[in-house]
Amino acid sequence: MRARTRSARNRAVVLAAVASLGVGLLAGCADDGNDGGDGSSSDGGNGSGKTTVTLGLFGTQGFKEAGLYTEYEKLHPDIKIAENVVERNENYYPALVNHLTTNSGLQDIQAVEVGNIAEVVQTQASKLVDLSKAPGVSKSAWLDWKWSQATTKDGQTVGLGTDIGPMAICYRKDLFQQAGLPTDRTEVGKLWAGDWSKLVTAGENFKKKAPKGTYFMDSPGGLLNAIVSSEKDKYFDSSGKAIYKSNPAIKNAFDLTSKAATDGLVGAQTQFQPAWDTTIANSKFAAVACPPWMLGYLKGKSKPESAGKWDVAAAPKAGNWGGTFLAVPKSGKHVKEAQELAAWLTAPQQLAKLFNVQGSFPSTPGSYDLPLVTDAKNTMTGDSPIGKIFAEAAKSIPTQVIGPKDQIIQQGLTDNGVILVTKGKSAAEAWNTATKTIDNNLEK
Repeated sequence: MRARTRSARNRAVVLAAVASLGVGLLAGCADDGNDGGDGSSSDGGNGSGKTTVTLGLFGTQGFKEAGLYTEYEKLHPDIKIAENVVERNENYYPALVNHLTTNSGLQDIQAVEVGNIAEVVQTQASKLVDLSKAPGVSKSAWLDWKWSQATTKDGQTVGLGTDIGPMAICYRKDLFQQAGLPTDRTEVGKLWAGDWSKLVTAGENFKKKAPKGTYFMDSPGGLLNAIVSSEKDKYFDSSGKAIYKSNPAIKNAFDLTSKAATDGLVGAQTQFQPAWDTTIANSKFAAVACPPWMLGYLKGKSKPESAGKWDVAAAPKAGNWGGTFLAVPKSGKHVKEAQELAAWLTAPQQLAKLFNVQGSFPSTPGSYDLPLVTDAKNTMTGDSPIGKIFAEAAKSIPTQVIGPKDQIIQQGLTDNGVILVTKGKSAAEAWNTATKTIDNNLEK
């Protein structure tokens, strides 16, 4: 999910990519070019007569890994599915914008990360099919705020939601116990219920008896993104005006994260980079801001002995970090078939399967009562009812204003901002560096 140089969303993108592994760090290969020749045959044109529907994706979306392509092809013997995957969204998205602008080189279905959806809605809707009118699609199947993120002011819906990133806090039970903190997930959640500053206070208490060489949380960027994810108003207002410098919620989040960094409560790492991966493998932190896709990332980077040592507690406030949409370009070779496939892939039953295998949490409430979600378990968290925990968190996510350049701002605040506090800069110096970097990038 998502991921990654990761741009703000890079990181967040990773997030996305990651996120959408939610994190899309791991991903496949290929490029943004058209896959499958003219898209009319699954066997290179030898006369099989099958229609190849192509998907342009970033990161590990998980459709293939969850067996959904194979299942759909069995249900539709005349269809062959092929995906083109770019590892990181910061490489994928600029190419997608170029293809949309020129209206050429597009796949039949294109993924769009949540940090980019506002820009796509505002500038590219005319190039995309209105999926609210696609066969089998009903607005009521999705969370209202998720549906709205991909819908224009005049009611055109340019993307169908796949996953979301309801926020929780994943924590190491063994490290909490060694530091004298509770380990039961309900009691842990009570430590910081309702207030992110209480999470930092819990970190201060952890530090008093922390196992040698460990930090309370993994990174300043992860903490900042978690806090911001719970805010209704973030970087832009509803008119599209950038407000990140004047929005007190953003400055307060930056200052609280800077305090945690100054006090040595967070590791001096940038998420989704090799050095951060090493801290996971070596159990160097006790807690991490944790959308569902983060569990998949922890699993992939941890040593076997860490299995079962994690648990999941409610975050101080409900929030969302990550998520993806599937869009259908009007210029695609197989628009009808693409609409049908996109609708099927994002139906509650399929998104439940995706969560069960990949950890991408469904944006369709109809998935939440299905056994694949209610009975879901993860190797890292043992018997923890993760499906129920994340479903409960999803119900309280605020409807957020998504701006056209959220990705740039988010990355600036993390990669050029709070990380500097871990390197000796003051919070004021870090803020000034971040905002100058962001302003320069927004002007480009």
